[in-house]
Amino acid sequence: MFDRRAFIQIGSIGVFGRLSWGQALQLRAQSPAPAKRDISVIHLWLTGGMSQLDTFDPKPEADSRYRSLFKPIATRVAGLQVSEHLPLTARQADKYVVIRSLNHKNAAHEAACTLILSGHEPLATLQVPSVQSVVSKELGPRGELPPVVSIPGATGSWEKAGFIGPRYNPFNAGNPNQENYKVQDMDLPMGIDWARVDRRRSLLALVDEKFRRIDTTGIAESMDSYYQTAFNLMRSEKAKQAFQIDAEPEALREKYGRTSLGQGALLARRLVEAGVRFVTVSRGFNTWDHHNNIFPTLANDFLPELDRAYAALLEDLHQRGLLETTLVILTGEFGRTPEINVNAGRDHWPNAFSMTIAGAGIAGGRVWGSTDERGMFVKDQPVAVPDLVATIYHKLGIDYEKEYLSNIGRPVKLADKGKPLAFLV
Repeated sequence: MFDRRAFIQIGSIGVFGRLSWGQALQLRAQSPAPAKRDISVIHLWLTGGMSQLDTFDPKPEADSRYRSLFKPIATRVAGLQVSEHLPLTARQADKYVVIRSLNHKNAAHEAACTLILSGHEPLATLQVPSVQSVVSKELGPRGELPPVVSIPGATGSWEKAGFIGPRYNPFNAGNPNQENYKVQDMDLPMGIDWARVDRRRSLLALVDEKFRRIDTTGIAESMDSYYQTAFNLMRSEKAKQAFQIDAEPEALREKYGRTSLGQGALLARRLVEAGVRFVTVSRGFNTWDHHNNIFPTLANDFLPELDRAYAALLEDLHQRGLLETTLVILTGEFGRTPEINVNAGRDHWPNAFSMTIAGAGIAGGRVWGSTDERGMFVKDQPVAVPDLVATIYHKLGIDYEKEYLSNIGRPVKLADKGKPLAFLV
């Protein structure tokens, strides 16, 4: 990359003969490289499957067998409508991109979760690492905090490190919406001081050395990494402060919502601010799986919770100047059937569903892709999951074509065959 002055000088080579090729190369080497942003990720993980027709892809003209009971409302972006139960999110529409054409072929929760969180189709013989675990391995911690955190905890093996080893698993933070929330075991037990702990660690190191000589599974190394993480957190005042969500003003906590997702999103912002690279926030495994009575369930509980948490997170990050360096992803593992079932619910539907993505330099206020009049199939601009995953890696500065060698000797590319999506880079 040349700066402006170098470009002008080199551009005059042919006309004035001022520079040799060697001098041109020297100028290029001396020109400043473009500044790379150190990107963090917050993933609001709606496991179970968010209904696209009742959130970001309303079809008010569809037949009553498919149409949502919720009315669409205008957003801050002309022509973009969302559900009436997302009014706060509608006001932040200039900050995110709605993708309405995400699709795959896995209708089972476990398989779909694996695909969304890793970019790979599931295999019975191989547990591929999640994106956040790859981030942990490739980029490591920024400081005293773990590089990746799950709130309240990992929802399954698809959120973990798979064959690259448990040392890259996310740190489970617990539920910050609990009264007197505190991360478990971050303080020494009563009557124990650090001198005593250090003596015990010395004895443990002697024993561990014996085990390492005969351990062929990597378990000893993984346990050592767990212990080291625990000790680092216990000794670090910065880490303890990052998890102290009660230090936030009451008004801000109420704005996010006194719910697991709301307080989880607020804690995620605190952790990213303190240096954590990747935070996954969920309500627990499969909680968005609404096969029965979907409309009252969404209207009275899930959508108000999501609306407050998501809108507050985007606004808070923006006001703090963090949105430019934080990628905010909102997605489940698939969508819901356009046709309403006999139990007044919607079933699993991976063929066409919606997600949103914001921050990290992505221009918001846009819609990508569309579905047919029923919201059943992708009409144009389809988005494949491996391409989405490749985009995330690209944003983070990780080579999405890098290969790992699995525990069974199989080469595995990080994003499978995915390529970054041009409209997001």
